[in-house]
Amino acid sequence: MPSEEVLTGTLENVVYYNEETGFTVLEIALDEEDELVSAVGVLPPVSPGERVKLFGRFVQHREYGQQFRAERLETMLPTDLRGVKRYLASGLIKGIGEATASRIVNHFGDETLNILRYNPLRLAEIPGIGEKKAEGIAESFMEARGTQEVMVFLTGYGISANFAMKIYKLYGANAIAKIRQNPYCLMEDVAGIGFKSADKIAREMGIEKNAPFRLMAGLAYILDESAFGMGHCYLEKRFILESASNLLEAPIESVEAALQSLTLSRKAVVEKTAEEERVYSIDLWNAENRTANLLAELMEASPKLDLDGAKVEEELDITLGEGQHRALEMALENPVVVVTGGPGTGKTTLIRALIGAFSDYEVALAAPTGRAAKRMSEATGIEAQTLHRLLEYGQGEMGFIRNESNPLEMDVLIVDEVSMMDILLTEALLRALPAGCRLVLVGDADQLPPVGPGNFLRDVIASGAVPVVRLTEIYRQADESLIVVNAHRINGGEMPILNRRDSDFFLVGAPDGVSAAKTVVDLVKRRLPKYLGCGPEEIQVLAPMRKGEAGVTHLNLLLQKALNPAAAGERPFVYRAGDKVMQIKNNYQLRWTRDFEEGLGIFNGDMGFVEEDDERERSLVVRFDDGREAEYGYENADELELAYAVSVHKSQGSEFAAVVMPVLAGPPRLYTRNLLYTAITRAKRLVVLVGKERDIYRMVDNAEVQQRNSALAERLIRALD
Repeated sequence: MPSEEVLTGTLENVVYYNEETGFTVLEIALDEEDELVSAVGVLPPVSPGERVKLFGRFVQHREYGQQFRAERLETMLPTDLRGVKRYLASGLIKGIGEATASRIVNHFGDETLNILRYNPLRLAEIPGIGEKKAEGIAESFMEARGTQEVMVFLTGYGISANFAMKIYKLYGANAIAKIRQNPYCLMEDVAGIGFKSADKIAREMGIEKNAPFRLMAGLAYILDESAFGMGHCYLEKRFILESASNLLEAPIESVEAALQSLTLSRKAVVEKTAEEERVYSIDLWNAENRTANLLAELMEASPKLDLDGAKVEEELDITLGEGQHRALEMALENPVVVVTGGPGTGKTTLIRALIGAFSDYEVALAAPTGRAAKRMSEATGIEAQTLHRLLEYGQGEMGFIRNESNPLEMDVLIVDEVSMMDILLTEALLRALPAGCRLVLVGDADQLPPVGPGNFLRDVIASGAVPVVRLTEIYRQADESLIVVNAHRINGGEMPILNRRDSDFFLVGAPDGVSAAKTVVDLVKRRLPKYLGCGPEEIQVLAPMRKGEAGVTHLNLLLQKALNPAAAGERPFVYRAGDKVMQIKNNYQLRWTRDFEEGLGIFNGDMGFVEEDDERERSLVVRFDDGREAEYGYENADELELAYAVSVHKSQGSEFAAVVMPVLAGPPRLYTRNLLYTAITRAKRLVVLVGKERDIYRMVDNAEVQQRNSALAERLIRALD
């Protein structure tokens, strides 16, 4: 392999720069050379006029000829006045354009950069630059230099330019020192950087394999991955030791010593039972214990209410079925009650009856997601809030202003779509409920478990400690809708009825993933809008997997191309105005506005459309389904992904006019009965499955439910004993 070459010169032009990946094409004028040299590589952002040193080698590209493949880059301040002027006017420094750059260089000459570094207030000597503007220019200059230093440092370790910018904004000028001291801090502080990226930096810095803080970081990573990747609250000790030993290439004894250090530092808990030793992260151990204790306290605090359920039916002019009436009576008699049932079993009617029964009390409605809260509001005529909004996300502990020190002000809380609540959100809610508050938990226990850790609804039902009413009688659309009928057939292990004339449930055949993907696009773009009389935006594609020809990722690319193609000459950025997008991680700090209201927090699963794409300001504006608008800098665009197609898990709590879903052979752990059940219950008017009938049979037959490591049920039993 040829040895590394070094080029030094002045950056003349940035031909192309991808802010997501850092891939750059630039032209530099080499020192003492007349011609320009093209260079390509994943590099930090640079500006024309800067002096650069590139490390790499020349390669022959079959289309573009000879170019320099740069592996890394170092920046240097320009040394001649022409370079200084171009550097200042490049846009890198706020407050300086071409005219101002010329005036500064003409006034200070060779001392220009020294003035900016050491005596920037002298800029006020120039007419039109006051003291305040001089301070702003100096601050921007120092920030630009600090940013580039950090960017060069991080990209040298394989960190993308996007993440490097986030790290700089988080740590500022201390970024390099902090990372050199302990690169594993990136795991805790920067969303999207995991153990493997931090470990790569650490190893290249010469940190030993068996360094205690490396082993502790590896253990924390495995606990975090198990919680937010598989939904476990804890791992069995033997399993985590073996997993960490394999990941870290370290002896079991060293890993066990690191686990002891992790527990001593109060970052993990090892809990012994008669059957096993459980290892928790401290946050999940606290959440599980507090949830059980708070729920037990709630159940012991509220007396039976002297209300007549039959009178409520009469006043509201509704007739409740046997199960609904029993649920109403249980809610009046018990401080906490769980109501579960599938689609069409009258959960919404019951909620309306409960609101009427508690009409003399302060009643609040809530749901885990914006879509679910919006649907709850439309069905009841009373405003429902997301749980995050109810708890008033702010600057309080865990981000919620409402907690035990500042409880909510209500007598009754009805929460819908409880199957989506993970243990951390549940704990936050229970901490904020006032003493004596009645809690009605409504959901479908047969839906997929929450995306986050735990399985609160199923655990509470399994404990037998809380009154539970299961609604089984079908009311909604039972006669005319195969969606409801088939949902219950699938849940009971029966094959759905397919392709009945004039129905709302169809199978379109497709022999493989390529054919299925092509059919899905045609259905969404052409056939279904015409059939339903709606726009493609009302049709949601759901897929069991992310990978593959008919997976979420590939379908999104095909659907974006079909529904919102790029205009001629449009820059190759992943999103553009009109794109359907989804937030894929909780961002508690992102500010949103809605009419005359504003707040903080956009959360995992929130869906909307890109309203604006401002290349000059390097920002996107997204309008979410509940009317909130939020602005994203390009560096934060990785918190979004295209949502023409989404995974079934991400669709929970949502409802769409129509659902299209490819159903092909796949891994049994994913292609399960309750995944198919969850998918079709998201549709209001139409379900179209694309694939093979035999693969639908396989999913219906696969009743496997992924077990989650959670001890909430047993803790709740003990708390109430």
